Amino acid sequence: MAKKLAGTKDCVLRAGSDLAHAVQQMKERVEAEEKEGLLFHVDDQIISPYRFSEKLTVRVSYRWRQAIEDDWTYGSITFSYDSASRPDSALPTPKRKPSATKLDQERQEKLYRVWEYLKSLALYSVREYFRDGGDGNTIPPTIQAKTDPYSLGLNNYSAQFWGEHNAPASAK
Repeated sequence: MAKKLAGTKDCVLRAGSDLAHAVQQMKERVEAEEKEGLLFHVDDQIISPYRFSEKLTVRVSYRWRQAIEDDWTYGSITFSYDSASRPDSALPTPKRKPSATKLDQERQEKLYRVWEYLKSLALYSVREYFRDGGDGNTIPPTIQAKTDPYSLGLNNYSAQFWGEHNAPASAK
């Protein structure tokens, strides 16, 4: 009984410590985001299109300023990505051919998932650019997301429009 009580006490103390640490991290993140909010804001309220085509685009709007005393400067960047339809070889072939409606529905669902991923990459890319001290005047109006050569899809660096991952292959 004493051994079980001691084990439970240790477990509770660890859980309490983990919770206190998590709350402290959240407080630090809120403080950091409040500081960042004084210099830039990336609008993450992006509405998805009703229907998707192979050419996907995500427009990210933002505002920024060099110093707190400066006026806000507004801008946007449009990320585009050509989602080539490739059959998924990992899926088993169906016994019956799906209807055209079913195929279109599956295609739209797949394109929606890719669009959502592109949106999250685009938002992250713009936020990180400003967090790293980037100048909003140098953000291009449009950027073509890069396809990963291995997966032939998007990866974490596909929407990065600055830095070493955006350098031409000859410069790397």
